Amino acid sequence: MIDKKECKKKYMQTIQPMGVYQIRCTANGKIFIGSSKNLPGKFNSIKFQLKMGSYFPLAELQSDYARYGDEKFSFEVLDYLEPKEDPLYDYGDDLAVLEDLWVQKLQPFGEKGYNSKKEKKQ
Repeated sequence: MIDKKECKKKYMQTIQPMGVYQIRCTANGKIFIGSSKNLPGKFNSIKFQLKMGSYFPLAELQSDYARYGDEKFSFEVLDYLEPKEDPLYDYGDDLAVLEDLWVQKLQPFGEKGYNSKKEKKQ
């Protein structure tokens, strides 16, 4: 007999693929760069919200999705973050640095993308 509690515990302890991703609109070439500790989960969440017309974090991306349709959008992983041996390690800062590197490299602002420039901290 399968122990459901044990299976759930094992699943919750499994580290999901994490890293930096890109959403590309092939109709206009615009991209969005983001990061997540759970890439498959993030992709599923964003795709669902876009299909439902409720992706509020990026109104322009939602608008283009409604205009061009699902087939004109691709979801790609740009870079994976390798898990550490410490199960309590917090990947937040590492993901933020990796995302910033990709944002600097690809400059997904204005006509090129959906990201907005972050204010420089003083």
